Amino acid sequence: MRRTSFANWPCQIATTVDMLGDWWTPLVLREAFYGISRFDEFQSALGIARNTLAERLSRLVSEGLLEKVRYQSEPVRHEYRLTAKGKDFFSVLAAMAAWGDRWLYDSETSPITFHHQRCGHDTHALVVCERCGEKLASDDVRFRIGPGYPEKLANRPDIRERFARQPR
Repeated sequence: MRRTSFANWPCQIATTVDMLGDWWTPLVLREAFYGISRFDEFQSALGIARNTLAERLSRLVSEGLLEKVRYQSEPVRHEYRLTAKGKDFFSVLAAMAAWGDRWLYDSETSPITFHHQRCGHDTHALVVCERCGEKLASDDVRFRIGPGYPEKLANRPDIRERFARQPR
């Protein structure tokens, strides 16, 4: 089965989804944040098929989110460590967890709690404006064409209309 590629779409969400590929990839990254680093540990924790896991780990290494480091010579064995790019993906997972807590669980049934070590409190991720620090909400945000948007697309009437719409 051939899947559609979003790699060349002028949209950060589409290209991120394309890079992830499927639902296993964020779960592999989640396990890396739990401290899992070895193939067999990932396989055991997730119950994922070995060939599927090998492909996901390879993709994460090629995309620069994980690095493959040899930890044994005879036989050769590797572990997978989060890179700076991979560690930066934590905010995506934290935002997903916060959404899940709000819409899929309540305070009594939430399966995982984020504990902020610095302040000592349990918390949820919050997406805020990097300039003013206020919480970002869909009603307060407008999508605009950015500097990397292809000019030939930006001039199309349907694209201009998309960006001219106001949030609902």
